[in-house]
Amino acid sequence: MIASQNYPDVSVKEYLEGELISPIKHEYRNGQIYAMAGASNPHVLICLNLATLLRNHLRGSGCLVFMSDTKVRFETINTFYYPDVAVSCDERDTTSVGDFICYPSLIVEVLSPTTEAFDRGDKFADYRSLSTIQEYVLIGQQRMNVDCYRRDGEGRWFFSSYGEGDCLELASINFQCPISALYEDVPGLS
Repeated sequence: MIASQNYPDVSVKEYLEGELISPIKHEYRNGQIYAMAGASNPHVLICLNLATLLRNHLRGSGCLVFMSDTKVRFETINTFYYPDVAVSCDERDTTSVGDFICYPSLIVEVLSPTTEAFDRGDKFADYRSLSTIQEYVLIGQQRMNVDCYRRDGEGRWFFSSYGEGDCLELASINFQCPISALYEDVPGLS
C-alpha cells in the first residue's frame, strides 16, 4: 500500500465522514487511512475499456459494474478499498444508495509500478477474506498481460494468465473478450 500521508487511528465513522468532503480518496485499513495517488492515462483507459465491456455484457442481468469511486467494505477486517472495477450481483449492493458495496463477485485492479506488490500481496489476501469474491483480476498497464485468480466451489484459488492474442474469460459473470479490447487506444504499450 502506498501512503502519501499516514493519519493516527480513526474510526470507520470518522473515515466515512471524511471521505465525503475530502478532495482526494483514501483507503482504510484497521484505523489507518492512506491517501491514494492519481492514475495515469493508460490506467484510466484500461479501466474505462473494461467497465464499458462489462456494463454492456451485464445490462439487464441484475449485476452492476462499479468503478474506482465506489469503495468495497470488508467489515470483518475493518477495511475499505477503492478497486479500479468491481462487479456485484448481490441485491444488497445493487439496491444500495450508499457509497460502498460489501458483496462483490469480481474485483479488478490495474497494476502500476508503485501498487503492484501490494495489489498482489496484502490486498489480495484481504480480498480473499470476502466470501462473495469469485475472481480477482490484475491487469498490467505497460504491456498486454492479465492475471486472473479464480475461486472454485471448495474455496481454493486457481491462477490463469492471459497475454496478447488471448481471450479473457471471467467465469463469475460468464464474460469473454479479446485481451486487445482492454487495451484499445492505450498508448505506450511495450
